Amino acid sequence: MNNTAPSFAPVEKIPHTWVEDCLAILIGTLMVSFGVVMLKQAGALTGSTAGIAFLMSYLTHSSFGIAFFVINLPFYWLALRRMGWAFTLKTFCAVGLVSLFTHLHPLFVHFEALNPFYATLFGNLIMGIGFIVLFRHKASLGGVNILALWLQDRFGIRAGKLQMAVDTCVVLASLFVVSLPMLAASICGAVILNLIIAMNHRPGRYDV
Repeated sequence: MNNTAPSFAPVEKIPHTWVEDCLAILIGTLMVSFGVVMLKQAGALTGSTAGIAFLMSYLTHSSFGIAFFVINLPFYWLALRRMGWAFTLKTFCAVGLVSLFTHLHPLFVHFEALNPFYATLFGNLIMGIGFIVLFRHKASLGGVNILALWLQDRFGIRAGKLQMAVDTCVVLASLFVVSLPMLAASICGAVILNLIIAMNHRPGRYDV
């Protein structure tokens, strides 16, 4: 009987093809935008740039998609300077698709009975998975995501921890927009979203 411990040769890392990147961006943005629709239906909030867009849409009765797209515009400069053209282009496409899909989902899906607390928690869970798909393919949804990813790559600060702190502040700023129970659910949802990111997106874990 051979008691020698098996040796594992290093596996060559194969970069994603442009087709894989395109499909990942499509899948990730579909998931994030569907989570956004659930939160919007429940009257809930989330953090990051999406949370700011929610605040604008609730206060001005404007479209979330348009607000989300406009808020992200200033952050592309940082993305271009620090993350490069490829990341910036992918992020621009991802932001545009989320803005578009938040308009399209309601044309095909209607929630007649949706528990607001369930929608808030499950919506953030779906969004968290969508973020991981985008991050894995070197894309983001702009705003705080760009800042968090840059700080993680530059200084090793975990993206999830930074976003959790920012998101909590954004949700707390919404105290006068939603009820206290809905605010509590929104905070729990933001924590869930960022725990998913913190557990699954760490420096050095993925190199391609």
